[in-house]
Amino acid sequence: MAQKEAKARIKINKLLEEAGWRFFDSDKGKATIHLESSIKMDDLGEDFEHSKNGFIDFLLVDDNQNPILVLEAKKESLNPLVGKEQARNYAKSQKVKFIILSNGTLHYLWNIETGNPEQIQVFPTLESIKQYYQFNPDPSKLVSEQVNDDYVVLTQLPNYKQIPEFRDLPAGADAQAGEQKKKDLIFNLKLRFLRYYQVEAIKAVQQSVSEGKKRFLLEMATGTGKTLTAAALIKLFYRTGNARRILFLVDRLELEVQARKDFTNYLKNDITTVVYKEKKNDWRKADIVVTTIQSLMVNNKYKTLFSPTDFDLIISDESHRLLGGGNSRALFEYFLGYKLGLTATPKDYLKHLESDNIDDPRELERRMLLDTYATFGCESGIPTYRYTLVDGAKDGYLRQPIVVDARTDVTTKLLSEQGYGIMVTVASTEQEDILEEVNYKQNHFERKFFSEETNRVFCKTFIENGLKDPITGEFGKSLVFAVSQNHAAKLAQLLNEYAHQIFPGKYQSDFAVQVTSNVQNSQQMTVDFSNDKLLGFSHFAKENETLESYKTSKVRVCVTVGMMTTGWDCPNILNLGLMRPIFSPTEFIQIKGRGTRIHKFEHKFKNDLGEDENISIDKAAFKLFDFFATCEYFEEKFQYDQVLKLPVNIDKGNEMPTVDDNTIKPKREGYEYKEDDRIHTILEQQVDLTGMKVDRMFFQQFEEKVKTDNEIKQLMEAGDVEVATARVKEKYDNKPEEYFDLEKLRKSLKIDRKIGWRELLELIYFGNQIKGKDDLLSDEFEKFISTNNVSNIDDLQGLRYFFYAYITDPSVRHIIDQQDFTELYHNPSFNVEDFNRVDDDMKSKLPYYIKTYVPLQKFIS
Repeated sequence: MAQKEAKARIKINKLLEEAGWRFFDSDKGKATIHLESSIKMDDLGEDFEHSKNGFIDFLLVDDNQNPILVLEAKKESLNPLVGKEQARNYAKSQKVKFIILSNGTLHYLWNIETGNPEQIQVFPTLESIKQYYQFNPDPSKLVSEQVNDDYVVLTQLPNYKQIPEFRDLPAGADAQAGEQKKKDLIFNLKLRFLRYYQVEAIKAVQQSVSEGKKRFLLEMATGTGKTLTAAALIKLFYRTGNARRILFLVDRLELEVQARKDFTNYLKNDITTVVYKEKKNDWRKADIVVTTIQSLMVNNKYKTLFSPTDFDLIISDESHRLLGGGNSRALFEYFLGYKLGLTATPKDYLKHLESDNIDDPRELERRMLLDTYATFGCESGIPTYRYTLVDGAKDGYLRQPIVVDARTDVTTKLLSEQGYGIMVTVASTEQEDILEEVNYKQNHFERKFFSEETNRVFCKTFIENGLKDPITGEFGKSLVFAVSQNHAAKLAQLLNEYAHQIFPGKYQSDFAVQVTSNVQNSQQMTVDFSNDKLLGFSHFAKENETLESYKTSKVRVCVTVGMMTTGWDCPNILNLGLMRPIFSPTEFIQIKGRGTRIHKFEHKFKNDLGEDENISIDKAAFKLFDFFATCEYFEEKFQYDQVLKLPVNIDKGNEMPTVDDNTIKPKREGYEYKEDDRIHTILEQQVDLTGMKVDRMFFQQFEEKVKTDNEIKQLMEAGDVEVATARVKEKYDNKPEEYFDLEKLRKSLKIDRKIGWRELLELIYFGNQIKGKDDLLSDEFEKFISTNNVSNIDDLQGLRYFFYAYITDPSVRHIIDQQDFTELYHNPSFNVEDFNRVDDDMKSKLPYYIKTYVPLQKFIS
């Protein structure tokens, strides 16, 4: 179990010092913490037990000794909100408007002039409070601001109405030509007029602000312009003085760059945007700071990098995936100010599914959706504004898919309740082989269950039934989603083989390409595919003089795993192949969104008379090939538009196939030693408590190796930690040269829990210390109380003890999960008395939270 918790006074002193406040004069300046007159800190007791009424007021001052903040500190058994009126009176007497209310565990920051106490996780710094004093938001200005379709354009090009194409629109017969010129100008200048529903979304936020709300959720389908809507809202808050600085949170590295480009394009004349990792020392000069949530979560880095008052508007992109986990939500709740969530996943998407099975990924995501809606004050399930895929299709802004059910015999069995059964020989005697049935499900495909013939049928079906480019008749630009990078390589090869058969002479193994993170320049490949020039231009119709200059990508199919699911636009996609099962509705909706964009296929050429002609054909739909019944997985009784019967008779007849275990498990290639072996020399030596020197040096050897690895160094300097982690594991994990492994490295560092390769990399390159079990427990408990209402809990110490015991003691987890509470009478680490200290609703709420949000594997020794 964790060490005994420090008392309230010790905790509050530490929080003050960590925020830069000073108890005594030092070379940094005079003391900035003053106690009530005639009171000595050491006389108060560790839990303020010797203070009158169990609390004490601190007066915090600036460098000129002017009062700036009142801190009312209470013993831990008291709710911080108790007696807040006394703190208000004291603050008024000192002419300050900010109060901190704290009992060492729960903390609130209160602006007594504008609102209610808001929970914080750390104390604000002097600098952040000084800036906050200068910030005087006026919600009424935000509510009354006029927002029309040109709201963003007025920032991009303030005098656009003076341009002739806008000012002098012709009438009569020339009206159509004039309108086309206007459209061409808008396109060339990249002006972004808001669509009607985007204006409605902004007005819905204004209405919510008028009702006193500070949290908003926009549910808008993929491809409907959530980022543009967010940009307009950023301008609204910034222009009306209700936000000084905005934090935009994303969950992928490529989305950082995309968001910065978009906001710069939309708002650069008034508002500056930076990516945090590119401006770590200069971000305060920016108005919008974009960052991945993962970069701030490591070791709770956000608490040391930012103060709770640094951002006045926090926006999370694809909110339920970003904030659905309790850990990530703690970051979100850390900051004060307005909160805006963007999501493409409707709350009702999994409404038919209600299960106690926390291992079902759909159930986990359903609960995260519910949590997300509650986070943004939408417990009823009604977001601040909603614009669906159906709405977009009706309005002509999006395209619906033609969904093709393309199950094979094999995938049908994998999808069945019983799975695909195989009899495996587990042992043999002289008389018989001993068989055991192994059942494989869809999630085992290309992980434990392999079938080349199934992959062949997938690829053949995809090519033979896919939509064609309406201008040339060439196979339409497509995306295929694979299980893994290895699976992607197989599929790309098979697609190229079939293309060679079906379209002889048209392609040179460039019909399909693998686009995954382990492929060199894969990020640029996604850009080139979008820009219709991946591996050059197509010559499919070169025999046709009219079409030979038509510009479209030579590559027709990109095979990926997860790179092209989000943050990437390619409107002329005509086919999507789901050649892997998908268990996340968010991922499914985003993948489907790759095809929903509208597009006009155009080709300009000169006819036989030398006259200019133009072929223009609207994209009518796209095909979604569902090889693993994904639509049915998420939507009961889904009506497929097309059903293809694709038999793959791997097992001949009706009998269950019988194979030995090696047939169904891939063998790692290598040399197999078959001769006898024996110990040549044996010595014994007792290792002392400090360990062998080689053990202590082990991490240093690994650190030196990784620091001199140019590939890893470049990836880490570019901020691509995820890819760097994968490469380190691939290159160094238990390789014969050094036999580096996590267990040896953990012992070398004397860490009392399991660690990961990413933690090691961030220690080596960023100096992020790897926390031990006790520190992690404390962090997780802080996150729990910051994301759950514990203001009415009478015994926080008892709750903390339950939290720690449930995480660290498997026997306690088993007793609580099985509700076998009589066992607590005999449990030495957490007994009935301890359990009775816990509030009744927390006895079920806390275990659910831990199972859902806390990575228990981190606490395994």
